[in-house]
Amino acid sequence: MPSLPPQSIIAKLLSGPVGPGTLVWIGLRPSRNAPMIAPESAQLLAKQGIEGDRYRTERDGARQVTLIAAEDLAAIASFMGRPEVSPELLRRNFVTRGINLNALKGRSIRIGPVVLQVSGECAPCSQMEANLGPGGYNAVRGRGGLTARIVAGGEVRVGASVERTDDETGAGSA
Repeated sequence: MPSLPPQSIIAKLLSGPVGPGTLVWIGLRPSRNAPMIAPESAQLLAKQGIEGDRYRTERDGARQVTLIAAEDLAAIASFMGRPEVSPELLRRNFVTRGINLNALKGRSIRIGPVVLQVSGECAPCSQMEANLGPGGYNAVRGRGGLTARIVAGGEVRVGASVERTDDETGAGSA
């Protein structure tokens, strides 16, 4: 996130409160195009990724975890004329509810004991056309969620609180 003068109006707005949310789904991708596994918990390894996920690495990559909001899944379903869209179709790791993920860009977030540093947007790929049908790519544009690095690892469980933190230590924000 670009550095702004701390007293500027936009800096104050960006630092304003963001209500907490909840982790409602966990998905692991064991290999490319393999069916996703939806466990109730997952072990996150700092600077590596999620145990059992194909994006786990020994280097500190920017895409160790992907997140999408349940509210964005509902919007994508609406754009596609469907009653719902399963999170497996978008192949993201975490689905949250009740927290605006876009307000977390460039910030640290805490999910249970784990601290993530949001590294960017999770843009759709051409696989969205195959998974969702014609128009799938465009339905996901701007609503594909976020990517993040794992700063502090640990076990996360469905139902865990999702909160913006003030820093990488995991201190919560107001």
